Amino acid sequence: MEVAELLSEDKKKIDQALDRYLPRRGSLSKAMRYSVFAGGKRFRPSLCLATARALMGSEKKTIPFACAVEMIHTFTLIHDDLPAMDNSDYRRGKPTNHKLFGEGIAILAGDALNTLAFNLIADTPAASKELSTALFKVVEGQVSDLESSDKKVSLKELRSIHQWKTAALLKACVRGTGRLCGASAAKLKALTNYADHLGLAFQIADDILDVTSTRKKLGKPVKADVGKGFPFVIGLERSREMAEQERGKSLAALRGFDQHACQLRDLVEFVVKRES
Repeated sequence: MEVAELLSEDKKKIDQALDRYLPRRGSLSKAMRYSVFAGGKRFRPSLCLATARALMGSEKKTIPFACAVEMIHTFTLIHDDLPAMDNSDYRRGKPTNHKLFGEGIAILAGDALNTLAFNLIADTPAASKELSTALFKVVEGQVSDLESSDKKVSLKELRSIHQWKTAALLKACVRGTGRLCGASAAKLKALTNYADHLGLAFQIADDILDVTSTRKKLGKPVKADVGKGFPFVIGLERSREMAEQERGKSLAALRGFDQHACQLRDLVEFVVKRES
């Protein structure tokens, strides 16, 4: 199956589950549903499902965790877009949550998605711990990002920020799913290594698109990371080379996996080659 088809099929499954899990009545639920269903490829839930397939685990058992990850991801996007953070007016080609519902409701919608996510996986403490650990790192990464907004950052500092801000949640996808599927310590270590490099490749590719793409293609403002993205710190060509290096390291981490991990490999290629 082509990676675009895989993402499309997984998105249908995840959207159906999210529709069941999310509340339906009131202004809060309207704001929550607006951002959850505003678009997006469902890359992180698909990463969870691809991990389950690589481990020959239960897809049915993985879907609640995958949905929890997507709720957490949406929560971080709602809060990132707020005037106190990135002050963004558009996300996925649509007005951001606070532009439509106001800052107060946007904050509460994010809070509610965070709470609902952990309620969804409360009966699976190992997976819940992986996700909560990742979320704390994401918050730490955002703090570092805010504190460095008016400073010139080094490549080392930039890598550290995105190991927290981006890679941490991708690690939670594979580690949380791995714990649900009973992965061995060796396989968990390999998946962690895979996600570390996948996360950096993802962020570098995102920063490259911020420089080279358009708002119409990305669905959000471009050149938002001028001054702190990888192309600004090391240049566009070196950023492309670094993304390729991270792609290679991510794929190398899967050497111990058989053909059942083909979708994990395909997702690495997708991350580096995507145009939106």
